Amino acid sequence: MIFEARLADPVVHTMPRSDAQFAGAIPVIYDRLMVPLIFEPYAIDLAERLAGAMPRAILEIAAGTGALTRMIAARVPAEARIVATDLNPPMLDQAAARLAGDTRIAWQQAEASALPFGNARFDVVACQFGAMFFPDKEQAYREARRVLKPGGRLLFNVWDRIAENEFAEAVTDALALLFPDDPPRFMAHIPHGYHDTKRIRAELVAAGFETVSVDAVGFVSRATSATDAAVAYCQGTPMRNEIEARDASGLAAATEAAAAALVRRFGRGPIEGRIRAYVIEAA
Repeated sequence: MIFEARLADPVVHTMPRSDAQFAGAIPVIYDRLMVPLIFEPYAIDLAERLAGAMPRAILEIAAGTGALTRMIAARVPAEARIVATDLNPPMLDQAAARLAGDTRIAWQQAEASALPFGNARFDVVACQFGAMFFPDKEQAYREARRVLKPGGRLLFNVWDRIAENEFAEAVTDALALLFPDDPPRFMAHIPHGYHDTKRIRAELVAAGFETVSVDAVGFVSRATSATDAAVAYCQGTPMRNEIEARDASGLAAATEAAAAALVRRFGRGPIEGRIRAYVIEAA
């Protein structure tokens, strides 16, 4: 039987929207389970692309719990400086705790559409799976361009459609059966809802970027068990907020249903599923 993961909640900060709210127990579960499940391979990929240009001044937007920050810090020169930002202070708190000894990194709450930095400050602006959450994406890209030095580049990734990301699809389908009148659609609408590369190109060009490249990148997601994957999605993302809004005491049951669906589709024991995303570079 699956029980709700119970972790000591950090201070909860007020956030503008529940679909962008990573607070309470979410940051710890996200960092412990979600990051190795789907984010680590893409963080390595993005950091290696970024490091090739040997940047000295790096801005990270939507840093979350620091998966990309850690990979960048391990690959850039000692004299490089990283400013890591996120809308959610609890996520930054989790990230800063993991990288407390690295004095090259400054942590700052910031909104992507109104960056609190001067013009032409950074060689690279990077963002790992954060663009989907920006309410005004073109404005966020315009801000990224503003803070970039001449010749600088914006490097980010977004998830492909949910059908190309098997664990997310299986969990979403399971919750739709559990809540048929009002299914939680966070995963489909937000993380996997911004995959139209023609739209992304057009928004970047409208924001002032001159060249845009898009690269489709696929990996295999691996979990030690269906239970771990179910806890990651149901309790370590804002889908938790959706579940609790529908049934305040139903988080454990929803996680159980998700785990059962994953077992039916992928089997017992360690499981594997396809994940796919797009890596975008704008200059």
